[in-house]
Amino acid sequence: MRIVSWNVNGIRAAHRKGFARWLGRCGADIIAVQEIRAAVEQIPDRLREPKGWRAHFTPAVRPGYSGVGLFSREAPNELQPGMGIRAFDDEGRVQIARFGRLRIVNAYFPNGNGVNRDLSRIPFKLRFYQRLFERLKPAMEAGEPILVMGDFNTAHEEIDLARPRDNRENSGFRPEERRAFSRWITAGWTDTFRHFRKEGGHYTWWSQRFGVREKNIGWRLDYVLASPGALPYVKNAAIHPEVHGSDHCPVSVEIDERVL
Repeated sequence: MRIVSWNVNGIRAAHRKGFARWLGRCGADIIAVQEIRAAVEQIPDRLREPKGWRAHFTPAVRPGYSGVGLFSREAPNELQPGMGIRAFDDEGRVQIARFGRLRIVNAYFPNGNGVNRDLSRIPFKLRFYQRLFERLKPAMEAGEPILVMGDFNTAHEEIDLARPRDNRENSGFRPEERRAFSRWITAGWTDTFRHFRKEGGHYTWWSQRFGVREKNIGWRLDYVLASPGALPYVKNAAIHPEVHGSDHCPVSVEIDERVL
């Protein structure tokens, strides 16, 4: 069973760049997308009701901003849009779906930059990290299999970005953001990609400035975290930089279907 996560940086823009073709050939069973930046009625019909898929979207209240979506071959047994916290839910940042025993959490973690790149959103971002952690803690500690996936908007360790020394004061690599991420790992969540791949040079986001992606000057901002109850079923994890259509690339995990 293959599960994919991708920040598409605008689902309408991704559609113009071939998202529907990718959807048809990606070989996934479940796909979580972030930053759809569209109301449901603005999403092209081919993606709102794709052949062979069930699609669910949780947009932001603010037009053209944030939002998440979930594509699945089979309908989820349960689907909760949001966390029940208005400040986060108005921005369309979370979907929690259940497929059999497995819970899939599709999350678009906030960027710490304000409109003027002034770091003013970091407190909001840290609250989001904490509240989602607390929301999932009882189920995680009870041994339920859970995968949390999406754009975490943080490079966790120095190995997770090409130029750590130059970015220590920038949102996405500041100490308080990295500590918020580390809290998940310390509590027992596993970064599935690092579970299988220990070397550097693997990134999921690149600036759109000319030549940056070709030179692989990137950040690893997109993750799939596995709870202790899910980790034994995770057989592989991968990053797919060959897939274009966004400034992010997809990430994926292969899991044993017995987790369901």
